[in-house]
Amino acid sequence: MAPTDQPSQDPVAASAGQTAWPDPTARSLRQFLATESGSAGLLLAATIVALVWANSPLKGAYADVWSAHLTIDLAGARIDEDLRHWIDDGLMALFFFVIGLEIRRELGIGELRDRRAAAVPAIAALAGMVVPALIYASVNAGGAGAHGWGIVMATDIAFVLGALALLGPRIPAGVRLFLLTLAIVDDIGAIVVIAVVYTSGIDLAALAAAAGILAAIALARRLWEWNGPTYFVAGLALWVATLESGVHPTIAGVVLGAMVAAHPPRRTDIERAASFARVFRRAPTAARGRAATLEVSRTVSPNERFQEALHPFTSYLVIPLFALANAGVPLTGDTLSHALRSPITLGVIAGLVLGKALGVWVATAAAVRLRVGPLPAGFERRHLPGASALAGIGFTVSLFIAELAFDDERLRDEAKVGVLVASVLAASVGWGLLRRARTRSPAADAAQPPRLRPPVDARLDHIRGRRDAPLALVEYGDYACPHTSAAAAAVERARARHGERLRYVFRHLPLEDAHPHAPLAAEAAQAAGAQGRFWELHDRLMAADGDLDPGELVDHARALGLDLERFGEDLRHHVHAPAVQADLDSARRSGARGTPTFYVEGGARSPAAGPLTLEQALAALDDATRGAGSTSTS
Repeated sequence: MAPTDQPSQDPVAASAGQTAWPDPTARSLRQFLATESGSAGLLLAATIVALVWANSPLKGAYADVWSAHLTIDLAGARIDEDLRHWIDDGLMALFFFVIGLEIRRELGIGELRDRRAAAVPAIAALAGMVVPALIYASVNAGGAGAHGWGIVMATDIAFVLGALALLGPRIPAGVRLFLLTLAIVDDIGAIVVIAVVYTSGIDLAALAAAAGILAAIALARRLWEWNGPTYFVAGLALWVATLESGVHPTIAGVVLGAMVAAHPPRRTDIERAASFARVFRRAPTAARGRAATLEVSRTVSPNERFQEALHPFTSYLVIPLFALANAGVPLTGDTLSHALRSPITLGVIAGLVLGKALGVWVATAAAVRLRVGPLPAGFERRHLPGASALAGIGFTVSLFIAELAFDDERLRDEAKVGVLVASVLAASVGWGLLRRARTRSPAADAAQPPRLRPPVDARLDHIRGRRDAPLALVEYGDYACPHTSAAAAAVERARARHGERLRYVFRHLPLEDAHPHAPLAAEAAQAAGAQGRFWELHDRLMAADGDLDPGELVDHARALGLDLERFGEDLRHHVHAPAVQADLDSARRSGARGTPTFYVEGGARSPAAGPLTLEQALAALDDATRGAGSTSTS
């Protein structure tokens, strides 16, 4: 690779800077990961307290506290549960509601939105559920514990991220992202298993009522915008109906969470909020202040608002409280003796420690080898054994399913001992393997920058030049960014200098925070491309000095002789927004830093594999041409 500190001789290139990209999706993900990592310490503390309490002279008090009954009686409608079941059936519904919110967000605007990027961890998760279940079933075939195979299917993301946090920043974010995606798919599988396998005694009338409430919620959400109290009342009604139906009530939380809309802030909502803020600034009154606050709040999707409010509550209170109520297993000599010989305990340990690691490792390696999809940036083969082993930490959901799977307290305790032992073993093995993997030198890590993801695809990308040219210069740019415009002339000179050896690819990275009209300009270029005139409009937008507002975009389309009716309809209905979003997702996965960011692909020596400035990209192209034995001509 050519030195990246080599000064460019091109005056345009030398003056080209970059507009930084504050990625909101990455911020949301970091907040989610930080909350989960922080809760791991509380979860561990609650588990230790439960174990000590259940095996101390006060062990009778432990049983008495969680078996104490709390009854709610309203006009003859009565719910009578002990405290442990109020936590397992009630508070855990909030935990599963947050899981539903996260699933919806990831499918809508997160990592699962790009199906190819999610394919490898999703396949790994499926194998990581099936292989442990088969191992457990083979150990317990025909025995009293046969019904507990669902215990070994789940991964506890809080403990996994806590273990990764102890390893420090040398573990790439891609490892955390891989395990988070795997855990989300795991959660979906566990939810399905709970709903289908660990539900009995169905009350059809109550089930029909729950289905009716769900249908009413779906319809009402289309008619008016819901707020937090509305969701709470509807969710409470759905929870009661689900509880009475015999289906585990936590399913109500998941389903309701998955129905809450998730979307990035909309341009129109932001502009409307700004208008209300300007009105308040001119005449500050209490009523206008409330209106401005409400409009600002509405710019953020309800999914993200609820996650921000509830995720810390479930992570720092609900889950530790669940562990305190359920992890208190009596560790007497008799209990341990039975557990060491119990096929339930041995099946749980074998399933979580061996089955999870084997299933995730083999499935991931096979999926990558078959090119099903890429691994997250920074995730390398040396990280795979440790990440696969960490996936065997199945604490929270495993304990939860153990409560559902067995009515016999002795069998439950044997399963819980297995979960505790397996989680400790999986954490120790995974942590040790990843710690060994991170001992690779910093210089070796620096030599592995993020790669262009996905690589250039002639069927999808906008390409200028020969499609089979050996070198590709890929630019992530923003039509409203002055730095992107300043780089255009240098890009054209590079194309002229390298001739048929070079193809130029442009991908959209509209920075809406800095340039409000940039997303619509990107959609306009795509709309022109739908009429076979992408590059013509691209050149006009690069040369434009205006704000690229809708009127100016239509003027450019008119000057090119485009079908204005079709062009306008495409912009009004945001027909090409998914294509622009796909480029944004690609930029994030590729490690783009802002606009413009360049990548160089191809060449005999793979000249550059990471995000580059314009100067670095031009130097890499020259180096690649020299390496191929070609001469450059101006």
